Amino acid sequence: MGLMSFISGILKPATQLVDEIHTSEEEKLTLKAKLMDIENQLQLKVLEYETKLMEAQKDVITAEATGQSWMQRNWRPITMLTFLALVVCDSFGFLKFRLAEEAWTLLQIGLGGYVVGRSAEKIVPQFTKKKDAGAKG
Repeated sequence: MGLMSFISGILKPATQLVDEIHTSEEEKLTLKAKLMDIENQLQLKVLEYETKLMEAQKDVITAEATGQSWMQRNWRPITMLTFLALVVCDSFGFLKFRLAEEAWTLLQIGLGGYVVGRSAEKIVPQFTKKKDAGAKG
């Protein structure tokens, strides 16, 4: 359930209540318009928040991708190789225990973050070169 549908779900009972009010159609439409305006304002705030969150995540990935430290640039590959080793060992029964469901969820999240991070590592240097070239030209 997304945040947008959550906001709509909150305001839906109020909209239905407007339909049940014994008043003129014009007043009902006015109330519905005000509720719609409130919903739109809430959704705009959510979008602004999500945009800021994505920008912050982008800044973190950019900092990692352009970092000078060997560990800073390579922690994701090391982590993913460790996950790969655990998956192979789990699949062939080499572990004394089975990986918990949470470990598989963590693996999925890690893989998604790894792919995004590696993409950013490849794209960010090219983007910054183009941006610098555009600023100088």
